[in-house]
Formats: sequence, C-alpha cells, structure tokens
Amino acid sequence: MARDVIVVGAGPVGLMLAGELRLGGADVVVYERLPEPSRESRGASFTRRTAESFDQRGLLGLLGTTERADSHFGGVPIDLDMFEEDHYSARGIPQYRTERMLEGWVTGLGVPVRRGYAVTGFEETAGGVVVAFEGPDGPGQEHAGYLVGCDGGRSTVRTLAGIGFPGPEPTRGFYTADVTGLTTRRRRIGEDLPGGSMVMAMDLENGVTRVVVHERGMRPRDRESLRYSELADAWQRLTGESIHDGDCRWISCFSDASRVADAYRRGRVFLAGDATHVQPPAMAQGLSVGVQDAVNLGWKLAAVIRGTAPEALLDTYEDERLPVGRQLARNARAAIELRLSGEEMDPVREVLRRMVRDRRC
Repeated sequence: MARDVIVVGAGPVGLMLAGELRLGGADVVVYERLPEPSRESRGASFTRRTAESFDQRGLLGLLGTTERADSHFGGVPIDLDMFEEDHYSARGIPQYRTERMLEGWVTGLGVPVRRGYAVTGFEETAGGVVVAFEGPDGPGQEHAGYLVGCDGGRSTVRTLAGIGFPGPEPTRGFYTADVTGLTTRRRRIGEDLPGGSMVMAMDLENGVTRVVVHERGMRPRDRESLRYSELADAWQRLTGESIHDGDCRWISCFSDASRVADAYRRGRVFLAGDATHVQPPAMAQGLSVGVQDAVNLGWKLAAVIRGTAPEALLDTYEDERLPVGRQLARNARAAIELRLSGEEMDPVREVLRRMVRDRRC
C-alpha cells in the first residue's frame, strides 16, 4: 500500500512538516540519510513567529528552558523592548534540542522516522511517485502520492527534480565552532572590527560557547580540512585573545552565499526549508523560515490528500513562499554587506541605528 507522503530529511523542517501532515490525517514517513540524530547545532535560535507555531501545537513548553534571543540587523542592535507587543518569544536554543522535541512529537503521532535511508532516485507516475533509496538493508523502493525534499542546501531531491538553485557566487568565508572551557568576553550578536572583520561568542548551554570568525579576506573553503587551530589563530589576530586551550566539540565553515530555488514544486515533488533557500546563518532566519514553509505546505497537502480541498490549493504554496525565500536572500545579502564592509558603510549604519531607535519607523 502506498504512503501518502514521503518526507526526506529529519531536521526541524522535515519533522515539522511530517507532524503537520499527520495532524491533517495523512499517512507519512520520514527518510533521513544519517544513521543517528546529530548533536550539532547549526541553528541556535528561532523567531517569534516560529515560537507561536510551536505554541499553537502545544510544543513550545516541551523544549524546556530557553532564553530570549537578542535582535539585530547586520550587527546593528534592535531594542525590541520599545514595542508593547512581546517580541521576546524569539528564543535562543540549540538546534539539536528543537529536533529532539519535534522527533518525539512526530513519533508520538505514529510517524516512522527511518534513519540511514538515502534517496537515490525517483520516478513520477500518473498517480504518485516511486522513490528509490539505499537503506540499512540495501536498496529498495517505496510508492507515495507525494515526495517532499527537506534535505538541506545540497538537496538530493532538488537535484533529482532538475530544479535550479541560482544565486551569486560566494566571496567571503566564515569559521564557526562550538567550544567548551572558554573565558573570553561574550559577544552575543557579534562584534564588528575595523576593515570588515567580525567575531562572535555566544553561550549555548552546558558550558558550550558558539564562536564565529570572519577575517577580512577570508575566502570560502572546504569544511572537511578546517582545523580548530586555524580558527583560534584568526581569533587571536583579531582580538589579541587566545582561545587555543578551548575544547572544540564541533567545527565548520560557511560562506556568504544566498540562493533561492527556481521553483518550490514540480508535479508531485515539493521542496521546503534549506532545500529552497540558503543564506549565511544570522538572526535565526533559515530555521524559522523553513518551519514556516512546513506549516504552510502541511495543511494544504493534507487537505488535498483527504479530498477536502482541490488540487489547485497546492499551487498557493509556491505563490506564497517563494517571494518569502527571495526576500530572505535579499535581506541576508544586505545584512552581510552592512556588517562586513569597512568604514565606508558607517553613514548607512548610523542611519539604520537612528531608524531602529525610533518606534515610529
């Protein structure tokens, strides 16, 4: 018997989508290529709107203790206390805790999360999709009505569907790591340094500090070859402080690339989250916009599957979410230029500081 939906990717977006689909009555399964849940936390917070979505489903309290996240745009602080509305439900929390909560939710709803399943191909038929995978017991196939790729910026589903992923080539590189044993001064939203460099140090939990470094002229590079000593050397050159004695738990790198998929749907195949939009990690936008993709698509796809909505409803997913992805890419590029340009950008920074201090704006 065919499933209604196969969701590829057990990150926050894929899990949120699976839960939304199951709440709507769909028969759904999640494929995840990694054999075990990750303890990495690429995201460290989510926005108010995402907190509201979790709360509407009774999920926010399941996260346990969280702390309010600071707000900024391109390093210019935004004081949200000036507004009567409570914007501080924007929460700081390691991504792996969000994933753990969501996986407990969806498995409690009866959704199987199959780890070690990598999609290798698919064929669309008149009534559905035949998905080929490589699993723990070897290759196999499964039939479904729809396939949704929530499998990240290097999405296999997007590539197999032939959907373009355009955007300017990256020009800047960043090093990031989770480190214990650091006493360095915390810089929660980052500290801009002369000439377009920056450093960031923010607490996660259990004594872990997330550090980020961009040194002017730092280029994108292969994360597999990056060593903690390189990050620590750059930190010391920029700040005069040594963090070499820290215990590095995880290290990676990213670039200033911002890309948006040409389409969010092709026939019975959909994309959501980082599979549709990638940008430098800042201001909790990537995870949060991805969760909103899932919320938008989930109820619509479930309604069509139940037969309570016409197939045309599914067209509104791309109509509504693609412009958001494009706006997200524009915002990310603007924030990076504001943050990492040199002193020539100071007049723009000062104008923005004045604007964000004036609640009438």
